[in-house]
Amino acid sequence: MRWMATILAVCAGAQTPQPGESELNQAYAELRAKRYDQAIALFRKGLALRPGSAAVRKDLAYTLLKTGETEAARDQFGDAMRLDPGDIHVALEYAFLCHETRRTAEARSVFARVRSAAKADAKARETAERALGSIDGELTEGIARWQGVVAQSPDNFSAHEELARLAEQRGENGLAAKHYRRAWSLRPGKRSLLIDFARVEQGESARVALLAASRSADSRSAETALDLLGDRYPYVSEFRAALALEPRNLLLRRELGFLLLALNNPAAAETEFHTVVELDPGDLTAGAQLGFLRLARGDRESAIPLLERALGSPDEALRGRVREVLGAVPGKHGAPKRNSAARTMADKSYAAGFLNDALRQYAAAYEDDPADFEVMLRMGWTLNMLKRDGEALGWFDKARRSPDQRIAEDAARAFRNLRPALARVRTSTWMMPFYSSRWRNGFSYGQVKTEFRIGKLPLRPYLSSRFTGDTLRRRRFPQSGAQPQFLSENAVVLGGGIATNYWKGLVGWAEAGRSLGYLDGKTLPDYRGGIAFGKGFGRFLGGESNGAFFSTNADLVYVSRFDNAVLLYSQNRAGYTVNRGLRLQVYWNANWTGSTRREYWANYVETGPGFRFRTANMPQNLLFSVDYLAGFHTQTAGNPGGRRYFDLRAGLWYAFTH
Repeated sequence: MRWMATILAVCAGAQTPQPGESELNQAYAELRAKRYDQAIALFRKGLALRPGSAAVRKDLAYTLLKTGETEAARDQFGDAMRLDPGDIHVALEYAFLCHETRRTAEARSVFARVRSAAKADAKARETAERALGSIDGELTEGIARWQGVVAQSPDNFSAHEELARLAEQRGENGLAAKHYRRAWSLRPGKRSLLIDFARVEQGESARVALLAASRSADSRSAETALDLLGDRYPYVSEFRAALALEPRNLLLRRELGFLLLALNNPAAAETEFHTVVELDPGDLTAGAQLGFLRLARGDRESAIPLLERALGSPDEALRGRVREVLGAVPGKHGAPKRNSAARTMADKSYAAGFLNDALRQYAAAYEDDPADFEVMLRMGWTLNMLKRDGEALGWFDKARRSPDQRIAEDAARAFRNLRPALARVRTSTWMMPFYSSRWRNGFSYGQVKTEFRIGKLPLRPYLSSRFTGDTLRRRRFPQSGAQPQFLSENAVVLGGGIATNYWKGLVGWAEAGRSLGYLDGKTLPDYRGGIAFGKGFGRFLGGESNGAFFSTNADLVYVSRFDNAVLLYSQNRAGYTVNRGLRLQVYWNANWTGSTRREYWANYVETGPGFRFRTANMPQNLLFSVDYLAGFHTQTAGNPGGRRYFDLRAGLWYAFTH
């Protein structure tokens, strides 16, 4: 009897209902009963579970037609046609509905395809030919009629718009672009025409039109244009081309001004802000920025009125910055006070390493001239060197409001670097995806860690979520018939721990948590801890000058999941840094890894060249790297892949702190 039970079980398994089958059976029952609304609802439920069924979409489309939902039926026929391109009758239904709902260009395209389709029968080809001829006749007649109107009345907006739409439907994109552009010039407030123009135009002209449309008070057109532009931020040249198309687009011009500021071109930015203020004196944001720029180059006479007018802005943050700048200008219109002797003595003391004396001299210089933002910046640097980071942060905060772009950027960078260490709660995230030619595999490592600073305690508790994985779950060594090797933990590790404060590059930490395998579903206890050391000398990326550098990082780590192993990593780089335009480091690697368990994969040395880089307009916390390494395993037991290896590694590092 056991064999019979087995056969019955197999048969029962073969009859397992398909996804959505119950809903679709009910839909067809409702359709037979002519309860169309109920049938439509059930068809939609079934399609949610079986979205790839062209037949069901076709039946839903016919049902929608019975209820008068023409556009919805058209869309379902379109989906069915894309799922089953060989169904000629569905294609014809879709084309006729496109024509009926004024999607004439799409209708023409589908009719033309059916007319020449090898699978279409003679009747279908004849139907498509007749429909295409009818549509083309109507369009040709309409285009000729409106061209006559335009010839008699060149400034007739409606004639240009209708002529452009008919030309687009006929597939004459050049003619359509010409008249969309002319219609927009007659009625520039109708930004949707720029989107129409971009739809039929090609290349850079289309992107420029979308950029102009995306910076407008017409929110609907702006959102549509932004979606079509994509994620890439426009170049300065594109902003200028868009302004040539629409010189009075103040939103566009003001944004260009801020972009030029970010690119450290204050003279060009001032020109743009000046034009904005000339065209719209009520733009207090542009007026304030123009005032800051003029104040930075010493033109107080024209800067002060602009800043005083900006005090009426509804933007509290802007008013606060303006008040601070005005409050720091002695007598506003008078010449600034400069205690050059105090500044000179302070600079000499700072350079000689007499930091306390430099701090006193900088304080005296600041008392004489509270508008000297460079003194504020130097106060911050001096306090930071004296380990008085809380006070330094306040001075950096003041200095980053400087109208001088260089001082503001230096102070803002110092403020960003220092603030996380002093925050009560700090969340840091890092990610490191890379590809290894040795393993012919992609790997990804990352961590999100939230630390809590408790008073002046030297320890910081934290919560952590680590990720480690690879694109292949396991891999055989190509040189041998060895058993598959796991290439990473393929897990998320959730845990909590405690870390010491940094001391001369050293930090200690310990963590307990749980490892969750995202492939096999296994959960395991995870205990980790160790000591990390990092130090660098010379010129590094993001600095102001080029030069040689050396960096070393060492980690002593205990991991319970690796049979309670203790691992020691040492990574060293020496090379040259270029900080002009492309931020680039070219270097030589010298790495060593050892393990108390003496596994071959954790005991090796490797060396070789590499480089890492980012462009000037990329975020400072993003870095690309490429390394080519020759390696040598110091332990051979259990190694199926040979003692020597070569590895090309390419990846990126991305990190940020909040």
